[in-house]
Amino acid sequence: MPPIARCVLLARKARLVSVKRIVLLFSLSAAAVAASKPHSIFFGHAMTVKWFTGEKEDQGRELKIRPLYVDSKLREFTMGEEHQVTDRLLVVRRAYRINDVLPEESGPPRWKWQRDGWLLIDKQSGHVSSLKLPEFDPFYSAASWYRDYVAYCGVSPDAEKLYAVVTQIGSKKPLVRRELGAAHAGEQPDSECPPPEWQRQPPRVTFHPQGGTAVSFEVHGAVLEIAAPEENPAEEELSALERTFKSS
Repeated sequence: MPPIARCVLLARKARLVSVKRIVLLFSLSAAAVAASKPHSIFFGHAMTVKWFTGEKEDQGRELKIRPLYVDSKLREFTMGEEHQVTDRLLVVRRAYRINDVLPEESGPPRWKWQRDGWLLIDKQSGHVSSLKLPEFDPFYSAASWYRDYVAYCGVSPDAEKLYAVVTQIGSKKPLVRRELGAAHAGEQPDSECPPPEWQRQPPRVTFHPQGGTAVSFEVHGAVLEIAAPEENPAEEELSALERTFKSS
């Protein structure tokens, strides 16, 4: 090959390599920008639907449902208010529809709304995932959030035992799982106990199981301890009077 032709060929190869490098750098830059760009997370307008409960599912209750959109795409249906955990993470209760058509029935699906557990939403990555909450019962459990802790009355799989449960986002095991007694298994939702009560300084959560004694736990980092019951002056005075009468 003549020297001039060889130089032209080498110049063309060099330009081709330069173009490939520019395209690669542009692609990497575009990917980095896309990865760092926060996703659009928003809830749609609330709508009221029927949720049927009872042994025969003939008791209609109203649920307010909101669609959850990620980058303008419908991801889930939610219910209730969301809880902002950090500037990046939030949690919200999930709702869904299930097809109630029997195998021998024909026709279109018969959708029925159901309550579910909780969703964890990462606003930076746009990732939506289901939180695994031990012994959380979608019918009976009423959750209460504080920071990244959640407290609720859990029900055993056989629906016979009731537990006080406190867990933390990211923990593999619950921080508290204490038996509170027998579950009542009534027909009313959220009837085992109301949402537990949180307080600060020191962080403490109190459970009020139906027909049972209130129990409190204090938070110490990733450890919870049973809190001593608060003294009631009226009860203390009554106990002192009872001891006086017994001794006389």
